[in-house]
Amino acid sequence: MLPTLRRKLEALAERRDELERLLADPGVAADQDRFRAFSREFAQLEPLAAALADERRARDDLAAAQAMQDDPELRELAAEEIESAKARLEDLDTALMALLVPRDARDDGDLYLEVRAGTGGDEAAIFAGDLLRMYTRYAERQGWRVEIESASPGEHGGFREVIARVEGRGAYAHLKFESGTHRVQRVPETESQGRIHTSAATVAIIPVEEDGPPVEINPADLKVDTYRSSGAGGQHVNKTESAIRITHVPSGIVVESQTERSQHANRDKAMKRLKAMLAEAEAEKQAAATAATRKLQVGSGDRSQRIRTYNYPQGRITDHRVEGLTLYDLPNVMEGALDALVERLSREHQADELARLTQEA
Repeated sequence: MLPTLRRKLEALAERRDELERLLADPGVAADQDRFRAFSREFAQLEPLAAALADERRARDDLAAAQAMQDDPELRELAAEEIESAKARLEDLDTALMALLVPRDARDDGDLYLEVRAGTGGDEAAIFAGDLLRMYTRYAERQGWRVEIESASPGEHGGFREVIARVEGRGAYAHLKFESGTHRVQRVPETESQGRIHTSAATVAIIPVEEDGPPVEINPADLKVDTYRSSGAGGQHVNKTESAIRITHVPSGIVVESQTERSQHANRDKAMKRLKAMLAEAEAEKQAAATAATRKLQVGSGDRSQRIRTYNYPQGRITDHRVEGLTLYDLPNVMEGALDALVERLSREHQADELARLTQEA
């Protein structure tokens, strides 16, 4: 490990010890906001402290084994212990490097999932519905909650546009690489000649901004429309204009909510999503220079980038951002078995970040 990276590790370990002292301070404990922030930071640094402690033990074991070499009767055992200790130190070095990768503060949080039909007409809308089902099934496997906030159904099934809120620990960390254009190659149900068509749908993953400075919105910048909901809610939705559409005029962002019975509740939901989208747009601006050098556009919501192809005749799914990332398990993936994709994309991102850290060191 480079000396500069080692110094960064030591600085983080010192910060962890400082946080332990701060959390024991009655003055900090009395301030719930500070206590919560420090507790969160302490929890994030704890794995690093544990890995450093394991490294110290491995170094002690190596030193003890090397000392045993002087004893002829223990030389063979010492050689085995030395080999084992060196292997452990190599593994711990890799683990410590990974812990140096800056953690996205939003990883544990919830997200908004937006799926829109792209090119391909009715088939694109059907595919958008298939993608929503895939993510919903994946969320169920993780024990997360999915709530549809607005939906515009396609004429022959699926959705022209659907927006859902996904709530659960680690939701954003797992799905933040899904933003982009998803392409499908298959024979549509409406195709009488059996020809394979190519259609597309776009996905955007937007983190729910729970922490950080609140997004300030000037009411004069908003255009608010009401209309009759077409969503759940029984007969009530046909009698009142409870659905809300809010347009943020300066940015052109439009949000809708129609799932609640009251106009007030729908407005509250729409405003929360608008704030999240404005916060994400600002984060995109700040990270644009950095993101341009990354293979994975983390949380960028860049829907112009074709990221994945779902080929039904071959049962193949290919992610175009990672060389060699092709799975022949399409039926299971569409049923929510996304773990292989999610884990590989996370590892690739970590490798990119480690390379960047090494270059900057």
